[in-house]
Amino acid sequence: MNKYLEISPEVSRALQEGRPVVALESTIISHGMPYPQNVETALNVERIVRENGAVPATIAIIGGKLKAGLSKDEIEYLGKKGYDVTKASRRDLPVLIAKGEDGATTVATTMIIAAMAGIRVFATGGIGGVHRGAEVTMDISADLEELAQTPVLVVCAGAKSILDLGLTLEYLETKGVPVIGYGTSELPAFYTRTSGFGVDYRLDTPEEVAAAFRAKLDMGLKGGMLVTNPIPEEYSMDPAVINKAIDEAVAEADALGIKGKQTTPFLLAKIKDITGGDSLASNIRLVYNNAALAARVAGRL
Repeated sequence: MNKYLEISPEVSRALQEGRPVVALESTIISHGMPYPQNVETALNVERIVRENGAVPATIAIIGGKLKAGLSKDEIEYLGKKGYDVTKASRRDLPVLIAKGEDGATTVATTMIIAAMAGIRVFATGGIGGVHRGAEVTMDISADLEELAQTPVLVVCAGAKSILDLGLTLEYLETKGVPVIGYGTSELPAFYTRTSGFGVDYRLDTPEEVAAAFRAKLDMGLKGGMLVTNPIPEEYSMDPAVINKAIDEAVAEADALGIKGKQTTPFLLAKIKDITGGDSLASNIRLVYNNAALAARVAGRL
């Protein structure tokens, strides 16, 4: 066992008994929304995973330990501490561990810790990707590199629509990451069900998704698989409204010189303000939807 890794008793038992487990990230708790809504959402996501037949394993770094499976008190702790918790990607792990600090795990870091623990399925909101203007800034999320090398199936609502979706898909193709549309042939765009970009394959049942990922694992192919699950129709936002809000937020971020790991939290918060909170409500619903699907896929896997 990795000396830096702590797996909760519940998650450890489930893994030993071969029961389905779903990894959940913690950036959404510390950086995704305000307290106490962040804690309520995190606990609801865990409940939804259980209701769909799997064991939730919320992942974070607490006191320099990689944690797979958090207690309610630990989730509350991260929620209250909020932005004071480091948003931790792959590059941050060595220093956070060595200094005994806390970290809220991004998609990339959640995948790393899930793989260490033996968890194969992970539910999140949306992945990071190639940022707009990346041909100049080279701002490309570490999530894409992690998908290229870490054997975890990631269920999301597509790439965040603040990104350059076309370049994100091109990057994933180059890295050999299969992009699956769950019940759709078009890439969902986080807040909306459509983007104008196609996915690699459409699969329509948890059984089909699990079989494809099992084949990938059995062949020893490196990397993960991205399953894009459209936001439920009743919570999907008007593309014109959300795209206008995104354009305004991106322009303000550029004007303020906001870059790097601060970019996504700033843009999501700004979009929430511009849309009067509608984007946050949609964000929560798509996370719930992804958690349910991930649990069903984990059960078949």
